Amino acid sequence: MSFPPTWLALDVGGANLKAAHSSGQSRALPFELWKHPDELIQHLASLLETLPAFDGVAVTMTAELCDCYPTRAVGVRAILDATLGAIGGRPALVWGIDGRFHEVEEIRRSPHLAAAANWLALATVAARLIPEGPGILIDIGSTTTDLIPLADRRAAVRGRTDTERLQTGELVYAGVRRTPLCSLARELPFRGRPTGLTAELFATTLDVYLTLGEIRSDPADLSPADGRPATADAARDRLARMIGSDRDGFTPEDAFAFAQAADDVLLARLEEAAIRATGATVGRPRHAVVAGSGEFLARRLASRVLEPGGEVVSLERAWGPVASSAACAHALVELVRERGESR
Repeated sequence: MSFPPTWLALDVGGANLKAAHSSGQSRALPFELWKHPDELIQHLASLLETLPAFDGVAVTMTAELCDCYPTRAVGVRAILDATLGAIGGRPALVWGIDGRFHEVEEIRRSPHLAAAANWLALATVAARLIPEGPGILIDIGSTTTDLIPLADRRAAVRGRTDTERLQTGELVYAGVRRTPLCSLARELPFRGRPTGLTAELFATTLDVYLTLGEIRSDPADLSPADGRPATADAARDRLARMIGSDRDGFTPEDAFAFAQAADDVLLARLEEAAIRATGATVGRPRHAVVAGSGEFLARRLASRVLEPGGEVVSLERAWGPVASSAACAHALVELVRERGESR
């Protein structure tokens, strides 16, 4: 395959589609793939229309785990088919969990190579932002958190697959928007008393951070659990239902205290995982790169796990808010350009 001069990188997730162009432009498009898998090609095409022309495409993905696919292998191949359909015959390369690019046909034969590999693209590039020595990439998104040990400006991981990474603490299925509160804890304090939580999808971490003011209210966003707006006022209703109550018995002050308690639980869980991830590989980190839509939480986590006086590098400040909003895609386009330059 001749190496194209301009590239577009695609990061196909289950809840968001993200793209980055070699010109520096990036885009993100919310799309609940598991609900509408047959519409993936149309949504990818819509995303590509918002970016400049391109000659080649680099692909990474996490959406193969969506339960609309019976196996991850089926998911990888389906995502590849949709991607190839959307890019209109342009050449494509696929990023693998081995840290290399692969031809599409190779991935069709060995789909496990492409499953959930986007984190490694980001870790490879982000590791260059800090000095040599022990470090950690803390990437907190809407659904998951990546806690990647870094050593001498390289990823120093023990896990490659999602299962291995869940075992090592390098992946935590918790984020700042989509995580159900009932998965974080069995009980939380309410007016000073431990109170059991309903095992229902009444509220998510989005409601926590809307209430705490870390995520801005957006009345047009109807993604919360009850389909009502993503506002602090509506979040109060959703949080109240987690303890079998409603706004008549759950004041704004109650909501704030309840959200603070949930935040404490999530932060403690991430701290435990980060210590497990780094303790077995690089030891206590000296530097951190913080990233993702939950960078506000990543900063607080970094302050807990770094050595005293440790350096924290913000991906948003280093790359800008546009590129950091599609960080894995931005990293991937950098890697594929480097591959071409090395030829």
